[in-house]
Amino acid sequence: MPHTPLGPGPEFDIIRGIWNRIGGRASPAGDDCAFFKVGREQLAISSDLSVEGTHFQVGWMSREETGWRAATAGLSDLAAVAATPLGMTVSVGTSDEQPDDHVAELMKGAADAAEAAGAMIWGGDIVRSERLVLDVTVVGRMEKDPVTRGGAEVGDGLFVTGRLGGPAAALGAWEDRREPDAAARDRFVKPVARIAEAQWLRDAGARAMIDVSDGLLADTGHLAAASNVACVLDIDAIPVHPAAAGPEEAMTSGEEYELLLALPNGVAAAGEFSERFGLSLTRVGRVEAGSGVRVERNGTPVDGFATFRHF
Repeated sequence: MPHTPLGPGPEFDIIRGIWNRIGGRASPAGDDCAFFKVGREQLAISSDLSVEGTHFQVGWMSREETGWRAATAGLSDLAAVAATPLGMTVSVGTSDEQPDDHVAELMKGAADAAEAAGAMIWGGDIVRSERLVLDVTVVGRMEKDPVTRGGAEVGDGLFVTGRLGGPAAALGAWEDRREPDAAARDRFVKPVARIAEAQWLRDAGARAMIDVSDGLLADTGHLAAASNVACVLDIDAIPVHPAAAGPEEAMTSGEEYELLLALPNGVAAAGEFSERFGLSLTRVGRVEAGSGVRVERNGTPVDGFATFRHF
């Protein structure tokens, strides 16, 4: 089987280069998780790195919040394919200047996130590092077929859970040496992996799904590439976090860990979803024939957006 196509970006150019170099020694990749079978069970696995200076600064969060956030990044990959979390390993790189109990605090935060998702800490490793690094590997069980990025069909609606832009607002405040809005800070330091929500959306007929880690605009590009379709976003339909500057910031805010999905007849499901989970499900666009992503306002194309970059 071929790899799932990825959208544009330097990080993904590197991944494509890796695939070309190692060839058939890599199993099919490109979704939020890789899948494998043990006996009759299908499992999902994913890994995620959180690095000081790239994903956070130490002074922004407590150690427990840092551990929670790193663990949730991995758990969110399981949510994106509608898997049930089983466990995780967490490896930590830390400098010899940090007290030993700092690692215990990091692991307490990771364990709290795992417990909230119904998973266990299975172990990990500790090494010396000039920067704080957390390497999280998560494993989940598939009770049904996974919802991948590649199933969107022409005519589907594009929907997103929650409100976007809080993490970007918090990040902007810290970079300006200001204290973030409390709600925006909470969205940054304690995101939630939408595990139960994803399984409900799978059962409601979601054809494709991805978690919003690179930003709505970039992740819509990945969904479009994987599904071999074009995706159109309505900028004025994007649900904006109260602390965000506007829909432009909400559309490019990264590390949201909300869900973007392609869902036929999703408007009918949105009310039931919101009533069940206390979380909005908003139609933000549509799937068309073609390729790539187009942003519109009142039917007119809008461009000039800089996407969030991990790399």
